[in-house]
Amino acid sequence: MYIGRMRRYRHGAHTKTDLKVHLVWIPKYRKPVLTGDIAIRVRDLIRQIVMEHELEIIRGKVASDHIHVFLSCRAHQDKSQIAQRLKGISPRVLLQEYPHLRKKFWGRHFWARGFLAVSSGTITDEMTKNTSTIRKADRSWMTVDFQSTLLNTPRLRGEGCSFKIYYHKFFNR
Repeated sequence: MYIGRMRRYRHGAHTKTDLKVHLVWIPKYRKPVLTGDIAIRVRDLIRQIVMEHELEIIRGKVASDHIHVFLSCRAHQDKSQIAQRLKGISPRVLLQEYPHLRKKFWGRHFWARGFLAVSSGTITDEMTKNTSTIRKADRSWMTVDFQSTLLNTPRLRGEGCSFKIYYHKFFNR
């Protein structure tokens, strides 16, 4: 239960849910291409896809070589379908708008094949915010924050990701 704030349930015709999932995925070959205008465009594309599919971003970051999205979803939405939509729609637009990416990612494959999905369980929003502030000591990651108030002016920060150790063990086998 949230302390100091009421839990935000999502309502359906006969349901009331509070389901959250943390998704992480990387570009093909883990190339650090998600910087500058490309990072801002990826963030905006993900925001647009999320709004179109009745999802809600709680937190998220676009780092130079991976993306973290902590989002709220409905009970009928499968985690693999969410990842498929986010990873399937965005590369088509990116490869059309940034032709120099086509040379790095041939065959129209921008994202790597897998993704990491972690359900939040009983973790509150405050706990996820606290874990990101703990990792501020690692300054090697330049990120674009999903919580920027203006779309054209992101907060660029060099803070690490909250699931970095688990993430590296998963993708660097």
